[in-house]
Amino acid sequence: MALRLWASSTANALRISVASTAHLSPPSSLSRCFSTVLDGLKYASSHEWVKHEGSVATIGITDHAQDHLGEVVFVDLPEPDGSVGQGKSFGAVESVKATSDINSPISGEIVEVNTQLSETPGLINKSPYEEGWMIKVKPSNPSELESLLGPKEYTKFCEEEDH
Repeated sequence: MALRLWASSTANALRISVASTAHLSPPSSLSRCFSTVLDGLKYASSHEWVKHEGSVATIGITDHAQDHLGEVVFVDLPEPDGSVGQGKSFGAVESVKATSDINSPISGEIVEVNTQLSETPGLINKSPYEEGWMIKVKPSNPSELESLLGPKEYTKFCEEEDH
C-alpha cells in the first residue's frame, strides 16, 4: 500500500526520466511505458510476482515496483521454515527514496530465502525477475494463484494506476 501511494505520487516525474529505456526490454516480455512484465508469471496488485513451478512458487517484486523505488539499499526477509499468508507482509525493501513492505501474493511455507540480497540488494534493480527473487514457498492453497493478475491484466493495471 505504501509503495502504491508513493508510486502514484512520483509517476509523472519518473515517466519523463525513464521513457527512453523502453526499447531495452527483453523481447519475450510485455512492455508499456517503462516496466517489463513477463509472460508465465502471475502478479499481485501490490506489485509482487509469482512463478509457480511444480510444488514451489518463487516470489519477488516487479520491475514496475523496483523502478518506482529507485536504488534498493537494504532488504529485510524472513527466515526459512516460516510461513506467509496471502496479502500479508513478509519483509521490506529499503531504497534511497522509500521503505516499502513486501506482501505475499499467496499463502504457504517458506522453503528458501534469497540470501544474496542481504549482501547485494541491488540485484532487485538489476534483475527483479531472476537474480532478485526474494522467497520460495510451498503453496498451501494453490487456487490463490487464480486470483492474481496475468501479464496483460497487470500491464493494464499499472498503466491505469500511473495515470
